[in-house]
Amino acid sequence: MSERATDSASLATGTVRLVIVLGGLSAISPFATDMYAPGFPEIVTSFGTSGTAVQLSLTACLIGLAVGQVVLGPVSDALGRRRLLLAGSGAFAGLSLACALAPSIAVFEVARLLQGVAGSAGLVIGRAVISDRYTGARAARQLSTLSVIGMTAPVLAPVAGGLLLGVGSWRLVFVALAGAGLLLVAAVWAWVPESLPVERRRRGGVRTVLAAMGPLVRRRALVGNLLVVGCALGALFAYITGSPFVFQDGYGLSPTAYGLVFATNAVGTVLAGVVFGALAGRVRLGTLLLGGVAATVVCALTLVVLLGTGGGAFGATWACLFGLTFGFGLVLPASTTLVLALGSDAPGAASGMLGGAQFVLGAAAAPLPGALGRTTALSMACVVLACVLLSALALVALARPWRDEGEGEGDGTGQG
Repeated sequence: MSERATDSASLATGTVRLVIVLGGLSAISPFATDMYAPGFPEIVTSFGTSGTAVQLSLTACLIGLAVGQVVLGPVSDALGRRRLLLAGSGAFAGLSLACALAPSIAVFEVARLLQGVAGSAGLVIGRAVISDRYTGARAARQLSTLSVIGMTAPVLAPVAGGLLLGVGSWRLVFVALAGAGLLLVAAVWAWVPESLPVERRRRGGVRTVLAAMGPLVRRRALVGNLLVVGCALGALFAYITGSPFVFQDGYGLSPTAYGLVFATNAVGTVLAGVVFGALAGRVRLGTLLLGGVAATVVCALTLVVLLGTGGGAFGATWACLFGLTFGFGLVLPASTTLVLALGSDAPGAASGMLGGAQFVLGAAAAPLPGALGRTTALSMACVVLACVLLSALALVALARPWRDEGEGEGDGTGQG
C-alpha cells in the first residue's frame, strides 16, 4: 500500500472515530433528558412528591441544556473546543452521580439543572467541530448524522430506561449515565483533536465573544431557521413527556410495549436521516426543510382531527406519531445546516443560539400536555399541533427557504 493510500486510510479512520465520539456527545444529553421517563411514578413515590414536581425536573434539565449551549458555544470560539468538551463530559459524569444519590426532590432538581448545563457542551461544541472541519454538502451529511443520533436518542432513551428499571430502581439510570460520561471523557481525550487553532479564535475575552451573537440575531433568515427547529423540537418534547401517560394510561400498554412503540418511531427518524443524507448536495436544503415541516403539520393535524372525532384508535395514533418523527428527522439536519452556514463567521455562537432556541422552546412545551391536570392523547396532540404550526409560520414568514439563503456550495472541507 502506498504512503498516500495509508494516509488516506488513516484520515478516514480518524474521521469515523471523530463522528462516533461526537455522536456519543450528541446522544448523552437527550438520554439524560428522557431515559428516566418510565421511572416517573417510582420517583414520585421515592420522594413523596407530585407528578408535576417530577416533570419539572425534566424542564430543569432542558433549561440547563439551553443556558449551557448559549454560553458555552460562543465561549468555545475563544477558548477552543477540546478542553471544554473534556470538562463538560467530566462534570456530566459527576452530576449524574449526584442525581442518583439525591436525598430529596429539591436536590434532585438542582442536580438535573446543572447536569443539563454540563451535558450541553457535547451538543453545542460537537456541531461547532463539524463546522470547523467541513463545509457545503459534506458538512450537511456530517450534521445529518449527528441530527439523526440527536433525534433518535430521546426516542430510544425511555426504552433503555425501561430495561434498567427492570433490574433496579430509577437511581440506576443515573449511575449508568455517570458511567457513560466517564467513557466520553476517555473517548474525547483519545480521538477528538482540537479543531479550532489559536489563530482562528476570537479575541477580546468572553464578553466580546458573547457579543458576537448580536449580529447573528439581526439576520432574519438565521432567526427564522432557529424558530423553525425550536418549535419543531417543542413538539417533540411535548410528545415525549405526554406519551408515557397516553400509551400506558390511555391505551393500557405495559412499559415494555410502550418502549417498543418508541423504538419503532425511532425508525422513522433514522429513515428520514438516511433520506436526508442521500439527497444532501442534490436537493436544496430549503426544499428538504419545507418537506419536513409539511410532514409534521399534516401528521399532527390528522391526529387532532382523528382524536377529536372519536377515531383515535391506538394504531392510528401510532401511525401519525411515526409520521411526525419522520418529519422531525428532515427538519433538524436541514435547519441545523442552514443556521451554521448563515452564522459561519461565528460557528460556536451560532451553534449556541441553535441549542438555546431548541431547548428553551422544548422546556416551555414539555409540561403543556398535562397543564390542565391530566395528560390525554388529545391534549398531547393539540400541543404538538400548535408547535408545528408555529414552526411552519416561522418557515414562511422568516426563513423563506425559496430564497436560497445559507445554501452551501460543493462538498468541501474546512481544515479536515
